[in-house]
Amino acid sequence: MMTCKLQLGGAFAFARSNHSVSIERSSLMVATDHQNKTNNNLLPSELAMATTCVPTIKPSLEKELRTTHPQETNNDIINSGKFGRFGGKFVPETLMVCLSQLEAEFNKAIHDETFKAELAEALRDFAGRETPLYYARRLSEHYKINNNGKGPDIYLKREDLNHGGSHKINNALAQAMIAKRMGRNTVVTATASGQHGIATAAACAKLGLDCTVFMALKEMEKECSNVKLMKLLGATVEGVNGSYKDAASEAFRSWVGDMEKSYHLSGSAVGPHPCPTMVREFQSVIGRETRKQALEKWGGKPDVLIACVGTGSNALGLFHEYLHDMDVRLIGVEAAGCGLDTGRHSSTLAAGDVGVYHGALTYLLQDQDGQILPPHSIAAGMEYPGVSPELSYLKESGRAEFSVATDQEALDAYERLCKLEGIFPSLEAAHALAILDNLVPTLSDGSKVIVNCSGCGDKDAALVFDRNLFHGKF
Repeated sequence: MMTCKLQLGGAFAFARSNHSVSIERSSLMVATDHQNKTNNNLLPSELAMATTCVPTIKPSLEKELRTTHPQETNNDIINSGKFGRFGGKFVPETLMVCLSQLEAEFNKAIHDETFKAELAEALRDFAGRETPLYYARRLSEHYKINNNGKGPDIYLKREDLNHGGSHKINNALAQAMIAKRMGRNTVVTATASGQHGIATAAACAKLGLDCTVFMALKEMEKECSNVKLMKLLGATVEGVNGSYKDAASEAFRSWVGDMEKSYHLSGSAVGPHPCPTMVREFQSVIGRETRKQALEKWGGKPDVLIACVGTGSNALGLFHEYLHDMDVRLIGVEAAGCGLDTGRHSSTLAAGDVGVYHGALTYLLQDQDGQILPPHSIAAGMEYPGVSPELSYLKESGRAEFSVATDQEALDAYERLCKLEGIFPSLEAAHALAILDNLVPTLSDGSKVIVNCSGCGDKDAALVFDRNLFHGKF
């Protein structure tokens, strides 16, 4: 039995589960019943199955089911907010109206040709899309030299070249446009390393919206250059004791205090529906571009896609386009921190349990009493005790694989890319690059691997050198 309890002073709830899915509902919480209607025509890969429990779906079965249901679209995914047994809305009744309004406006926007045209123009002319699919020739050769001259061709999806230095602008622009459509003059958000904060502040400046960004004090100190940039863009930056999870809670509390005039702009694929779906939808431009560019470069699909996993926004942005391409491996990389055996990590999918946090059923880092465990990673953007409910489903269904990389492995990968390709990856993206050491020897010669370089790492250079973490070799 999973028990639910409210976090005192907060807007969300926590829960613990022993992988049983019967939910004991509190009178202060709701799980929207309209999302729990079954639809036997939906594919498991449509991620809209509304039953409260779903068995493991093997890729072979998934492919077989797809051939019998070729007419399915993404509309059911967008409307349900359920990913197998994960996701949903576990929030106080007072928030249901606002979330329903947001869901309705989101659905109108993504079917509005004018909105789509304006967003495409902003992504092109303001954000700088499309971003290159870059062949990392020297990185590929590095691995081939160490593998008898054979190995994959490694490509980088250069999200670090977006305006603001990360993939975060894709979603921030779209949601800021929705805020303006809804007549909201103030945007509140939370940021970990500051990349989402910069993206949101830039989008708000472009659209003439007030912006308040909540950020952990310890991260403000580490990422002081990003804090200055947010302020230069006109944002108010509020420091919060704790980590990103605490900043996220404060941002939500701020929105709850003024829901009629403010808009909560989520940058992470977590929280109650429709937040995870909105973030995934607006980040999926990454995967759509990747498919087009792969066809142009080698006339086919990639064999492997790799992305770091903090909460899941950049991973889902790359993976979503390829969910039905069962011959394409999807590999997410979590932060192992100081090592899984130390307890100081952020590997939610590798070491977590199922429960409710920040309004959705997902995998969490929690103790035997259901209390949230503090996450750790050298990369601030990966330091969160939960994960996207959609990624939770992709893990449970077997469609995606998940690995981990330690702080030191990420640092080594950061240095390697700097010296071999002249590219500074964010420490978050460096986690995805780090697993190449173990993955490459298992891949066939000439296979195509794409790593999502989700952010620029110049923000991390001072941290790396100040802590003497750069080994000077690779």
